[in-house]
Amino acid sequence: MSVRGLRAVVVAAFAVALPGTAQRPAQNQPPSVDELAGLWKAQRLFGPLARGPLVIRRSGSSYTADMLGRTLPVRVDRGELFFELPNDQGKFRGRLEDGGTIFGFWFPANSPTGMVRTSPVTLRTAGPNRWVGRLDPAEDDTFTFYLLARKRPDGSMGAFLRNPERDMGALWRVEALVREGNAVKLIRKPSAQPAEDEVATGTYTPEDSVLALYFPQRGGWYEFRREAGESNFYPRGRNPARYTYSGAPLARDDGWPTATLDDVGIDRAAIEKMVQTIINTPMESTHTLQVDGVLIARHGKLVLEEYFHAEHRDKPHETRSASKSMTATLVGAAIQAGAPLKLSTPVYEIMNGGRFPANLDPLKRAMTLEHLLSMSSGYYCDDSDEKAPGNENGMWESGERNFYQFALRLPMATRPGEKAVYCSTNPNLALGVLERATGESPLYTFDRLVAGPLKIRNYGWGTDPAGNPYGGGGAHFLPRDFMKIGQLMLNEGTWEGRRILSKEFVARASSHLYNIGQRGYGLAWWYYDLPYGNRTVRAFAALGNGGQNVFVVPDLDLVIAVYASNYGDRILFAIQDDIVPKQILPAVK
Repeated sequence: MSVRGLRAVVVAAFAVALPGTAQRPAQNQPPSVDELAGLWKAQRLFGPLARGPLVIRRSGSSYTADMLGRTLPVRVDRGELFFELPNDQGKFRGRLEDGGTIFGFWFPANSPTGMVRTSPVTLRTAGPNRWVGRLDPAEDDTFTFYLLARKRPDGSMGAFLRNPERDMGALWRVEALVREGNAVKLIRKPSAQPAEDEVATGTYTPEDSVLALYFPQRGGWYEFRREAGESNFYPRGRNPARYTYSGAPLARDDGWPTATLDDVGIDRAAIEKMVQTIINTPMESTHTLQVDGVLIARHGKLVLEEYFHAEHRDKPHETRSASKSMTATLVGAAIQAGAPLKLSTPVYEIMNGGRFPANLDPLKRAMTLEHLLSMSSGYYCDDSDEKAPGNENGMWESGERNFYQFALRLPMATRPGEKAVYCSTNPNLALGVLERATGESPLYTFDRLVAGPLKIRNYGWGTDPAGNPYGGGGAHFLPRDFMKIGQLMLNEGTWEGRRILSKEFVARASSHLYNIGQRGYGLAWWYYDLPYGNRTVRAFAALGNGGQNVFVVPDLDLVIAVYASNYGDRILFAIQDDIVPKQILPAVK
């Protein structure tokens, strides 16, 4: 059954389900909810539709772009080229680089999944005044639901959703699947917060064994079909083979030398046990830990790379707030490269063109770049406080296109440097400071100073509505690539012999400067003391919602990266409380 016209079907289905009017099968028995027991899967592709060859031509001082069979005018503004496809299908921003290439970024159309990311595009010369490239998105914008329905002792049908892209199942708290005739609905757990009981409504078509559900906030209709075989709902299928370490990860031209666990003094049996524990994890609840990848590097060599739930080394992974640490890396790289910028740079002076605004609040006058990176700006912007005018949700819902301007208008709660409060507005504004200092979008600065040297080729940044890269989190990177920022910090700022960050910046960023909750915080890096044998070892980490972790343990010359999909669920803390300190560290000799 196609999704077309399903709204009308739902109305009709619920109408015939009224008492005394429900349709009966041939046996004159009412339809049973028992038929819906089992594992179901639905997945939709939302694009991007814009992909394929891209050609830019120059005639005199004007440019045109050819894409998707259209010839489009290209606007030139301060050395940059801009064009956009009609009907909000996406837009391009780039510039002519030394060597004759055009390098820029593709901004996809908006999506109901919220998963679109700006990605780099390179066009190379193909004759006089002609550049050719290809737009191949780093990842398709897909949205997936797994629905596991099981009969309860009371005869009702319990159910829960898993959604690897956003973990909407945990957010929606689905607990039951109800059938009335051939109409169905998903019911959420009761909550103190006022909310509709129904998460989704739809129909079941017995002859096709199709369960169609309508999710109004996630793109509409999803067709669920029974999931048979070795489903990716499980870490490695329903009946996984016993795990055996297969040796050094695949060597690639990405800057990672590889070696075996034995080569670097890590106990193979202990790591095999850890991986087997992940593989054996029963997916019995939306609150079960879902680990997507585990990578380990020691002595500068990648020695373990294991993925689960169909994730893999060539698929970018959501990093959430762990990419705040990448924001700090970018700022540090710009300082090292000679940008007119210091950690002590006053925020309001540089954001106002080199002079403080008239009648500026004295507290704002004292705010520096370091205050932004250390979450100690003093803004009233606690992300955990719904009343705080600068919290992250408020920023995204404010209607403001330029988030830098949103931040600058915020009221102050404390003196800068007095205390640290977790607020994504802070590192995002740090990118605004970087932009004013360099005179270019941080997208270009990142590619030139970080992505290029670290051989990070496949990535995506989220942006605010004005097209500024969002420094508060959510960038997508390949797992091996994102782990590189941990190795860069462990190397005291160098990668393959090239200095990216100063030693002083690395030391400052990884220090215990403030407390946020019960944890130490530096410059967008969290500070840890981890148990190791009969002592503790200092560590620091990039941490993101869902279970995105890159731990750096200098005393052991060790970097650990774990990626997961438990967004907004406290089970994610099992990674930093159990997997890293209790399963991996004891294996390190």
